[in-house]
Amino acid sequence: MTVETAVAFPALVLLLAVALWGVSSAAAQVACVDAARAGARAAARGEPLDEVRVAARRAAPPGAQVSVTRDPHFTRVLVRATVAPPARRLFPPLRLRAQAVAATEPEGGGESMPAQW
Repeated sequence: MTVETAVAFPALVLLLAVALWGVSSAAAQVACVDAARAGARAAARGEPLDEVRVAARRAAPPGAQVSVTRDPHFTRVLVRATVAPPARRLFPPLRLRAQAVAATEPEGGGESMPAQW
């Protein structure tokens, strides 16, 4: 009985660590998507690029990179994050990314146009 336990215990610990890594990776992916959407919403409101970046970074997972590109038609917010595995020698780190796009509006402070019915 003790031999089976001694053999099975490390495998169970590794299995639990990988399962927790999977859950944390899924949570980080959701945070990346939320951050990209938050940045795109800020861009859709006509916020300046600095405010768009701040809105995206606020919702991004720790250590994530946020990049914002704006052209005359669209503003794209890209959020990238890396999730380290529990056993670095067994698994590579996961590289996550999420992107959201919003129509480019004039920067904040301008007058808004009335809605057309």
